[in-house]
Amino acid sequence: MSEPPPETVRVDIWLWRARFFRTRRLATEHVSRRGLRITRHRQTRRTDKPGTPVAPGDVLTFGRGPHIQTIKVMALGVRRGPPDEARALYSQLGDDDVQ
Repeated sequence: MSEPPPETVRVDIWLWRARFFRTRRLATEHVSRRGLRITRHRQTRRTDKPGTPVAPGDVLTFGRGPHIQTIKVMALGVRRGPPDEARALYSQLGDDDVQ
């Protein structure tokens, strides 16, 4: 009998699983140093804590180099898989899509 999937996961782990960062350490350092915004149920908050939980439906906004990424968490994943599996964890949003 397998365990049900978790309802949330740490944001640094999720960013690593979704392949936004090459290592979990880089994801952790990015969140700690630069922070990100999490929008859940139309409420946005800023965090610099890598252990902040994210859930499907959350919208994450964070800087990567000169670009701002806005993505919607579609799934949490259970591992850092191949790129096709990672792309299924999120959908890219434009400025008009953020609620």
